[in-house]
Order: sequence, then structure tokens, then C-alpha cells
Amino acid sequence: MMARTPSFALALLALAASSLAWPLEAGARSEAEVTYTREQTFSAALRYLRVDLAYEVTEKDPDAAYLLFSFADPELQRKTGHGSIQVVQRERSVRLLVNLPDLPSYREELLKRGLLEKLRTEYGEPPSEPPPEKPPARKPEPEPDEPSPDAPKEGAPE
Repeated sequence: MMARTPSFALALLALAASSLAWPLEAGARSEAEVTYTREQTFSAALRYLRVDLAYEVTEKDPDAAYLLFSFADPELQRKTGHGSIQVVQRERSVRLLVNLPDLPSYREELLKRGLLEKLRTEYGEPPSEPPPEKPPARKPEPEPDEPSPDAPKEGAPE
């Protein structure tokens, strides 16, 4: 077995201390429930990132309703940061998920609020409730069939 040196223990201690120095809120994500359609929300998010914020959309999938993007930010030690927006269809609403793993959670909140404002500006106030789901149409009960003339009568020997 390899003997551990004091420098190894110091390195572990330094690693543990540095992990405590990271902001605890970084890597969180901001969520919102909206009653806009999934298509409206995805489309507005794409325009908000590209046009309003001039962020580079690096990957998009309208069918899965997610966007990956990069941006320049002076808060980051490196030049660019990365983020994602997901739009998830719920039973009666749409869930919006904003994730900026390299930044504190208040930055995700700002991005989410800006997107919600864009939705209101472009599509008006969201419906207070999504349209009610229509109950499945009931099929009329079929009338009892007349027995065919070839069918044996009840109680008659075959």
C-alpha cells in the first residue's frame, strides 16, 4: 500500500476548503409555471436569447423544447458562460426551466423574469386558466340487435 504524505493531506484539505468557497446558489435553476402554450413559450425564449440578449444559441430542438446557449459575462473568470432553457408540457400548463450553472441563482431569476415579460409583451397577459379539457365524447349506446333469422331461439333444441 502506498504511504500518504503530508502534502497529500494538505491537498485534500485545500480541495475541501475551496469547494466550500464556491457560492452555494450557483448551479440551481429557476422555474416558472405559465399558461402560454409550449410553442409560444419556446418561440419567445428563442427570440429573447437571440434578439433581445444577443446570446449565441448553440443547440435547439423545438420537438423536445430545449435551448442551449452561450454568452459573454464579466462576472465569470473565463470569457463565456453556458445555459439552458427547457419548456416542459404539463397537464394544464407549461413549466419553464432556466439553468445557468456557472452563475448565482439571482441571474437565473433575472433571465426568467425577462422571458416572462417577453411572453406578456408578445402574447398579452396569460390566460388566468388554461382552456378546460373537453370530456371525451360519449358514443351513443347501440340499440340491441334483432336476432338473425338463422340464430337458434332461446330454449329451442339445436
